[in-house]
Amino acid sequence: MGALPVITAATSVLGATEAAAATAAINPSAQRQTIRGFGGMAHAAWIGDLTAAQRETAFGTGEGRLGFSILRIPVGESQADFGRDLATAKRAAELGVTVFASPWNPPASMIETFNRNGQTNAKRLRYDQYAAYAQHLNSFSTYMRNNGVNLYAISVQNEPDYAHDWTWWTSTEMVKFLRENAGSINTRVIAPESFQYVKSVSDPILNDSTALANVDIIGAHLYGTSYSNFPYPLFKQKGAGKDLWMTEVYYPNSTDSADTWPQALDVGEHMHRAMVEAEFQAYVWWYIRRSYGPMREDGQLSKRGAIMAQFARFVRPGYVRIDATANPASNVYVSAYRSGDTVVIVAINKGTSAVSQQFTVANATSASVSSWVTDGSRNVAAQAATSMSNGSLTVTLPARSMTTFVTSLSGGSSPSPSPVLSPTPSPTPSPSASPSGGTGTGPRVAYTMSSWNSGFTASISITNTGTSTINGWTLNFTLPSGQSITSGWNATYSPSSGQVSAANVSYNGTIAPGATVDIGFQATHTGNTAEPTAFTLNGVPCTVV
Repeated sequence: MGALPVITAATSVLGATEAAAATAAINPSAQRQTIRGFGGMAHAAWIGDLTAAQRETAFGTGEGRLGFSILRIPVGESQADFGRDLATAKRAAELGVTVFASPWNPPASMIETFNRNGQTNAKRLRYDQYAAYAQHLNSFSTYMRNNGVNLYAISVQNEPDYAHDWTWWTSTEMVKFLRENAGSINTRVIAPESFQYVKSVSDPILNDSTALANVDIIGAHLYGTSYSNFPYPLFKQKGAGKDLWMTEVYYPNSTDSADTWPQALDVGEHMHRAMVEAEFQAYVWWYIRRSYGPMREDGQLSKRGAIMAQFARFVRPGYVRIDATANPASNVYVSAYRSGDTVVIVAINKGTSAVSQQFTVANATSASVSSWVTDGSRNVAAQAATSMSNGSLTVTLPARSMTTFVTSLSGGSSPSPSPVLSPTPSPTPSPSASPSGGTGTGPRVAYTMSSWNSGFTASISITNTGTSTINGWTLNFTLPSGQSITSGWNATYSPSSGQVSAANVSYNGTIAPGATVDIGFQATHTGNTAEPTAFTLNGVPCTVV
């Protein structure tokens, strides 16, 4: 077989150099962690800001884009520094990207020096400045919010255990701050961001119920962390209700060009293991634009960037990882994700020969399959649409390649689940008169909210419970007082507050009987976090679950 991924309803005939792998079983009902997204760091003070065009490449989701849904920025040491990364953060927020921030140092007035194992100029936060430091973090969050960026979270300290050039924290100091001061911070709190996922830095937080109550996200870096140290049993035991994020890494090194191939596939395996073995909910690279990063200095995707985009463009925030046979053959790695009826399969073949890989998707019907491939000559290249039969498909994974497949459990269309953020609706099919298919049963809507101090995200699932296909749809609902949409995905929203209409976009206007479409938006609020009480689809009242 050639280099293109080939999908058939039955096992294909193996070529002379093509090996067969064990079946990769995917169980959409076995849900694991909710994915918050994939992203990288912008740090204008150290490497210069992203240009306007580079911001679109970083956070856009179309061809040639990274599809990043998370941006990390530094917390300025003084208010004079607060605006350095604002332009990039503001554009990211406009595109629905989650923005969070990490500090390297408190303001100079809050720091004292001490002797740490012979480092005579080691820095730490003065103990009498803990409350003032919490207010400093609040000041940065407030500045960003007043300038159009609602920070999703803020960290207490970047790499407190590897701080030769910034501020050290011991585990005892971190726990003390979290217990006594983090509760006053006006956004979600991240800690401890150990440089090497050193568990002795985060264990004390998990073992202190008061400190843990004031933390929302356990953050970690993966510099030099072996795969055997990816699992975190104590977090699984005590971290209920908390997120687990990987907030910084470059891999495998910062010396080689990001276009070195097939070395870039190592990034894919690293991301796979971070999702499957560590069960992280976010994966955040170091500098977005760098010779060893996802974006080259000329603003184009590198090979490492193309590998990251195979995840980032298709596994969007709110998707849930589902069980899949993780290593069905030597050098083959598989993970899978679900949002409503949409299933995304990410498959990596690091071997030197093509592999015939069969997937079985439990409880799936026959459905179309879209796919994108990155190999030595292609970057996230769209392949011809094909289909699976009764939940079974066989794929030829090219040698040294990464392929992302998008399909539907219920036989609906399988578009790329990328967000659509333009306020101008795309041309859409004419809405059907009755989305219930004439059965008298209204569509079903599930509305899920995740709120914080001054904002929230909402995920909406629309299910066609009728017997006829819906061709073109508009969902109407009323946002409670004080809520205003700032960005959205998979639908166009108008107006931003009050009585809102969410109209389908070009790729999801058709909802087959029993199929579900997932849309969502990010919004601000002034204290009222109530949910809409009623929805109509094409004028037909919906059942809200």
